[in-house]
Amino acid sequence: MATSYRRSRRIPLARWLLAILFSTLLAAMAFGILYERFRKTPATNGFSIPLPAGHRLFGIDISRYQGAIDWKQVGKRQDGKTTIHFAFIKATEGGGHVDPQFRRNWEAAAKQGIRRGAYHYFLPAVDPAAQARHFISRVQLHAGDLPPVLDVEETRGVPAATLRNRIARWLESVEKHYGVRPILYTYVDFYEQTLGDRFDAYPLWVAHYLQPHQPRIRRDWAFWQFSEKARISGIRGVVDLNAFQGDAAAFQRLLLR
Repeated sequence: MATSYRRSRRIPLARWLLAILFSTLLAAMAFGILYERFRKTPATNGFSIPLPAGHRLFGIDISRYQGAIDWKQVGKRQDGKTTIHFAFIKATEGGGHVDPQFRRNWEAAAKQGIRRGAYHYFLPAVDPAAQARHFISRVQLHAGDLPPVLDVEETRGVPAATLRNRIARWLESVEKHYGVRPILYTYVDFYEQTLGDRFDAYPLWVAHYLQPHQPRIRRDWAFWQFSEKARISGIRGVVDLNAFQGDAAAFQRLLLR
């Protein structure tokens, strides 16, 4: 009976060890697949993350959540390799909120020669005309700045058709004021499932992570937020990193005149 008992204890233990071995093997295979996807990406790692191949102009997007930024450090070459060319800076949200770091970030980025763009976080339930007026009252754009940006990421229960109409009102009001077509920011699934093709004529800044070379979206795009885990000198913690679709001449044509 004693021998039989010891054997019965060994069998579950062996199965348990096999299960651990199998799980470890699956994890290693998954890591290998992800590594292989990014292995051919240039390791221009002043940012501590892989950079997508075929892109040369990179920038950040920031708000109060990054705290007090040392823009002199941001303006330097990151580890002597890659430069931050542009920064999208949160300005306003809804009908009355102003990002407490906006003015400081807006002025400091320009002093370091970083091309800047201001964005507004859209609240679907708030009057779009009031939101447009709020943004316009807080953001003065100049030659060399990027076009204004509308950040749309949620419906908050507003029907899709109503949301599209409200977005259109904000975009039209802001375009009329600044004389330039705004950029629309959102993520791939939200654009395709909620916004549809209503805004295909607007420059798109799209968020889509874990893609090695380009975002998975059918339409053209201008900017791609490809990571939220970049490390930038002068910024505590991690920050979003973006790539521009095009060369320096195309980027220059996008700027306000």
